[in-house]
Amino acid sequence: MSEQVTAEDLPPDNMPTNGSELMKVFLPASPFVQELGVTLIEIEDGRALLSLPFRPELATVGDMVHGAAIAGLMDIAAMCTSWAGAEIPEKLRGVTVSMATEFIDSANAEDLVAEGTLLRRGASLCATEIEIRTAADQRLIAKGLATYKVG
Repeated sequence: MSEQVTAEDLPPDNMPTNGSELMKVFLPASPFVQELGVTLIEIEDGRALLSLPFRPELATVGDMVHGAAIAGLMDIAAMCTSWAGAEIPEKLRGVTVSMATEFIDSANAEDLVAEGTLLRRGASLCATEIEIRTAADQRLIAKGLATYKVG
């Protein structure tokens, strides 16, 4: 089992002061986020906006974006939204507790944008709503609710 990372493990000169700053550091360092190709566009208290550019490796058949890529984008958006504006806990950890996804339409060779909104922040659990839309025409592709645990 790996050792838990704490705030003391981060270099003092690079220590994020809140969850939004932490996500700006975390996303570029995450192998999965980088493999998927997700980038953070905006992050503010209780809101995050991310993008997923289309590439052929994300297709399920032809040029249709695979549902797992869309769900991955949704999960990353839920994480960012939950951390957005949050205080840095003593133990830097987080986990998606649950996620319900409704696929509304297909995305074919289209860049996607995820917008996450914080519905409620508790002591450690955050309820979020995520919408995935096409970047070009803002067509709704998927909608979800996710609960994420911070700390």
